[in-house]
Amino acid sequence: MKERNISVKTNGLTRRFGNFTAVDGVSIEVYEQEIFGFLGANGAGKTTLIRMLCGLLLPTEGEAYVAGYDVYREVEQIKRHIGYMSQRFSLYNDLTPSENIEFYGGIYGLTDEEIKHRKQELLSQVGLEEYADKLTRELPLGFKQRLALGCALLHNPPIVFLDEPTSGVDPEARREFWDLIHRTAAQGKTVFVTTHFMEEAEYCHRVMMMQEGKVIALDTPGRLKERYQKSTMQEVFVALEKTVREQNRKDKAV
Repeated sequence: MKERNISVKTNGLTRRFGNFTAVDGVSIEVYEQEIFGFLGANGAGKTTLIRMLCGLLLPTEGEAYVAGYDVYREVEQIKRHIGYMSQRFSLYNDLTPSENIEFYGGIYGLTDEEIKHRKQELLSQVGLEEYADKLTRELPLGFKQRLALGCALLHNPPIVFLDEPTSGVDPEARREFWDLIHRTAAQGKTVFVTTHFMEEAEYCHRVMMMQEGKVIALDTPGRLKERYQKSTMQEVFVALEKTVREQNRKDKAV
């Protein structure tokens, strides 16, 4: 069996804000072409972890390597090798999709010829060719999210981070967006996705569940459901949260 290349590796990664520990000793290995899900309620530490891996926030302690680069010493190299889509729509509503892509192409340092070529590729990939010249503000939210993904992929990064990419969109748009995610991974990219929609875990190759900054489970959706004898990932998460709460109570009572 061919050995899989590691895209992201962390060891004891931790981030504190004063006395509050947002991410607590996370150790993971994520592989090329893997769709890796960060699951947890709001405030579980998912976004803080993503921000550290993207070079947007320094860890308090621990180690992390993204595309082989150290998050402490090689932040600029990391930024050149990743795509990032934030929770909030971050493109320009007063520009068309075509103009947004051209603008971000300039930021990424692509040549005019590269931008022209990638623009046509991406508009086709995310299904926005017929909307290329409409103002972005006039597009439905699901289409805006597709455009944001296209801009994150513009410089052809090997790793893409998507932070709550389907928040606020309807179920049909969410399914369509996940089809795009799977096509992106099939093209050789590693895709990180944070979500608080437990049913979206079913679409990931592996998922990591977080609670209060700690990893409480990490495995494939199928194995997690089998291990906890549950039929859905929502039921798995509820069972895990209950187990962790009970263990915390016992620890405090000792």
